Amino acid sequence: MRLALSINFMITERNDIPVNSTSEVWRGVLDMLEKELTPTAIKTWFGNCQVVELKDDTIVLHTPSEFSRDIIASRYTGSIKNALKEIFSTDFKVAVISDAELAAYMDKSRAAVSNPFDGSQFTFDKFVVGASNRFAYAAAVAVSQNPAVKYNPLFIYGDSGLGKTHLLYSIGHAMKNTFPNFCIVYVKGDDFINELVNAIGNKTNTEFREKYRMADLLLVDDIQFIAGKEQTQEEFFHTFNALYESGKQIVLTSDRPPKEMLRLEDRLKSRFEWGLLADIQPPDYETRVAIIKNKAQRLGVPLSDKVCNYIAENVKENIRQIEGIVRKIQAYRELETSGTIEMEQIEKITKEVIRNEKVYTPDFIIEKIASYYGITVEEISGKSKIKNTALARQISMYLLRKLTNLTLEDIGALLNKDHSTVLHAIRRIEDNMSTSPELADVIRDITANIANK
Repeated sequence: MRLALSINFMITERNDIPVNSTSEVWRGVLDMLEKELTPTAIKTWFGNCQVVELKDDTIVLHTPSEFSRDIIASRYTGSIKNALKEIFSTDFKVAVISDAELAAYMDKSRAAVSNPFDGSQFTFDKFVVGASNRFAYAAAVAVSQNPAVKYNPLFIYGDSGLGKTHLLYSIGHAMKNTFPNFCIVYVKGDDFINELVNAIGNKTNTEFREKYRMADLLLVDDIQFIAGKEQTQEEFFHTFNALYESGKQIVLTSDRPPKEMLRLEDRLKSRFEWGLLADIQPPDYETRVAIIKNKAQRLGVPLSDKVCNYIAENVKENIRQIEGIVRKIQAYRELETSGTIEMEQIEKITKEVIRNEKVYTPDFIIEKIASYYGITVEEISGKSKIKNTALARQISMYLLRKLTNLTLEDIGALLNKDHSTVLHAIRRIEDNMSTSPELADVIRDITANIANK
């Protein structure tokens, strides 16, 4: 039986040897026990003993028989606690379970895996269905009722702010209620990349893989961010295969269909298309009005038909802006002594939200580009001519010009370049984008990452 491992703490060092996994921790404990026990005792009582879980201040051990469980619990837990305290400089609790208790413990542990779906505001009953999203909604409901039966994977795609994440959360929320023992894992594409980088650096690859491959339901938001990341794609390929072959449900969202992810490996593109592709389009006028009324009702904000119609006429692409407008109207109503708000103020709020949605600070843009290329902000503003760094610097100039009101001189001052260098870099990026779909795809990814702030 394969055991699930959970590591939720910072591992320290013992005798200058870094301890990076549960197996190494347990080996360290046994090394100390060997100093006070005979080889026969070690072999008899700990030969088949394994770590089931090492989490917070508790270690859970598994040994096959109830007899050996009782011996370890009664005679050796004190020695195990002392060994763990020497390794971690903190007190630990020790639990020992037998074969008869293992299955029940694992079911309880899997059911207790934390997820973001408790009391979620993103549920199916709060999703406003219209012509633009009806197919994706129906597919999401079908998956939540019969996981891994028909649509596996389910791949939902569409522009930012149209409800993809709402459907993803709704699936998780519904399946948590229907299948309470399911292990549900949710992650954003860029967070998956960062977790893998940390796992490699900390040598906790096994724990990283266990986290995702023990899932009954894997939900990945913005999967497009793994495109072009060679090692991440390799890891996700094997994770996908392990789950799919085990009959586990996978749901992915993206801002585009797999075939348009130019830097995504072909083997992943084909797997993403194995199940069902469902797109979400910007809502039509009637659906926008319904969404506005739904948001207002749930927030307790009374809005007249005239106000709802005005907002629907001015917010056409991004549903997320609608909630921002309704919430701001709610705040104004609460702050006004009369409790009323004039149409002129509604118009001002709407324009402010739409305008602010598209405003990004220069520092934020540069930070996102640096993160994408795995370099520092200082390197972008430095003089390095390493290929990736130089390209990141040129893309920074291009996006700073595109997404802000900065002049060429302002951008140059920010990146320690003169305005002619900035202009040359911008023109070079524009020219290369027209002949290199790969570069256009990179800039599209970075822009999406910035927009998803």
